[in-house]
Amino acid sequence: KLVAKTPVLGWNSWNAYQGNINEAKILAAANNLTKLGLKDAGYIYVSVDDCWSNINGRDATTQRVLPDLNKFPNGIKHVADSVHALGLKFGIYSDAGLKTCSGYPGSLYYETIDAQTWSDWGVDLIKYDNCNVPSNWTDSSNVPSNYDWYNSNSALRYRRLTDALNTISRPIVYSICNWGGANVWTWGGRVGHSWRLSGDSSATWSYIQSIIQQASYYVNYVGFYAHGDMDMMEIGNGALTLAEQRTHFAAWCFLKSPILLGTDLSLLSSDQLAIIKNKELLAFSQDTTYGAAAKPYVSGSPPAYFSGTSTAGAHVFMINYNSASGSM
Repeated sequence: KLVAKTPVLGWNSWNAYQGNINEAKILAAANNLTKLGLKDAGYIYVSVDDCWSNINGRDATTQRVLPDLNKFPNGIKHVADSVHALGLKFGIYSDAGLKTCSGYPGSLYYETIDAQTWSDWGVDLIKYDNCNVPSNWTDSSNVPSNYDWYNSNSALRYRRLTDALNTISRPIVYSICNWGGANVWTWGGRVGHSWRLSGDSSATWSYIQSIIQQASYYVNYVGFYAHGDMDMMEIGNGALTLAEQRTHFAAWCFLKSPILLGTDLSLLSSDQLAIIKNKELLAFSQDTTYGAAAKPYVSGSPPAYFSGTSTAGAHVFMINYNSASGSM
C-alpha cells in the first residue's frame, strides 16, 4: 500500500519497439516525457518490456538475471539511475513462467533472487507476464462455481512474487499480466496493484470497444491500489481516428486503468498530446479521495453511458460507438 494508490501513468516500450529496444530508446522516451510536458501531467513511469535480458541465461554463480549488454552496455542500473535523475520512475518486465513470451529467462522459482536484483537496480515497477508456464502450475477448466480462485495454481504462482517483493524494502508496483485468466479480477488486488483484463491490445476500434465491454463487467473490483488493466495505450499507432483516440483515452481514465503510452513519443501530434494531457479526465483517473471507477448505468454491448464521482463532483461519460455523429 506504499505505491499505486491511483492507476500508474507512464510509458512502456513494447507497442513502440517490441524487442528492438536499447538504452538510447528508453532514455529518449524518458527525456520526451519531460520535454513534452507529460511528466508534469503525471506520466512518471518509464517501463522496459520483454527482450532486455541475456537470452542465454542467468549468472552461473549468483543465478541473477543478466542484461543484454549489446542493448544495455552500461547495465540496467545505469538506465534506472538516468531515469530517476529526470524525476521519473523505472519499470522492467519478467514472466511468471520458465521463460518470457520472447524466450528470455523467466522468474518462476527465482522470485526472491529477482526481487532483490530489481531492488538493487532501482526498479519501481514490474510487469509480470504469463508465458511458458509448466503444466503443474496451470488451472483446470473444470472447477465448481464457488471455486476460490485466490488459491488457484495461477494465483499461487503470482503470489510467489508478492511474497518475494514483501522481503525487500523498496516499494515496487506489481503489474499482473495473466491476460484476464483465472478470474484474476477476484484476487488481483490482493496479490498486486493491477491486473490485465485481456490479451494484448491492438490499434483498432474493435479492440477498444471489446476491452471497454470487458472492463465494464468488473468495475466493482476496482479501487485504490487495485486497477483493472486494459493494456497499453495505442494513441500514435495504427489508423485510429482522433475521435477514436479520444474515446480510447477517456475510457482508460474513467475506468481507472493504468495508462502506459506505447508509441514513439517524439512523433505524437499536438492533437494527440492534447488528448493524453486532458486535465479533467486525468483528474478523475488520479483522484485520491474517490477510488472507484465509473460504472455503466444503461445496459449496452458495450455500454455507452457511465457515471462516477470525484472530488469535482458527479461525472457522466457517454460514448458514441457509431461511425457518424448523433444525439445521445
